[in-house]
Amino acid sequence: MGLLTIIRKNKAKSKEMRVLFLGLDNAGKTTILKKLNGEDISDISPTLGFNIKTLIRDGYTLNIWDVGGQRTLRPYWRNYFESTDAVVWVVDSSDRMRMDDCRQELSGLLQEERLAGATLLVFANKQDLEGSMSLEQIRDALQLQSIVSHRWIVHPCSAFTGSGLEDGMTWLVEEVAGRLYWSGLTAITAGNGGEVTSTRSDEDKTRAGEQTSLVA
Repeated sequence: MGLLTIIRKNKAKSKEMRVLFLGLDNAGKTTILKKLNGEDISDISPTLGFNIKTLIRDGYTLNIWDVGGQRTLRPYWRNYFESTDAVVWVVDSSDRMRMDDCRQELSGLLQEERLAGATLLVFANKQDLEGSMSLEQIRDALQLQSIVSHRWIVHPCSAFTGSGLEDGMTWLVEEVAGRLYWSGLTAITAGNGGEVTSTRSDEDKTRAGEQTSLVA
């Protein structure tokens, strides 16, 4: 029996996933997590350390670590990498000035050996704000199409309204389950090279309340 087989069998018994929420400060990580957990989001303070939440989705237990994104805290992100199955990278779609900083941090993150192969969900947050970047703009700014080491998706969302959050997490659970569990859900088939799933623009679809994504 191979090592991978043993790992899968052990994981299948626990049906747990370790998920890491990361991103720059003020991207909306904690707000998204609270919204997913049905908590009040009217008073959110900057995360100075980390938060831990447990969510149940499709019969799987998601152990989620939400780590502060301030520049002084980013060197400590590596303390949370061990046994991570998926990374949720939260982007402030309205923060054009720091998009290059966002790209550099994500690029460094994906080079970490302990995150090798982890599923990557990029939440393009704050799509409800006027002038927010489109999914294509975010994909290109973060140079996601150059990623070959991780399965990724860019998914629009709003932590304030809750739009897109459940759909994004559903993709994440299906992708991780299909990769790690014998009895896992069937992973969603990826698109072609990160193309849009519809001929309509992402901005039009987001404004109309519809969901579309860019996938690896």
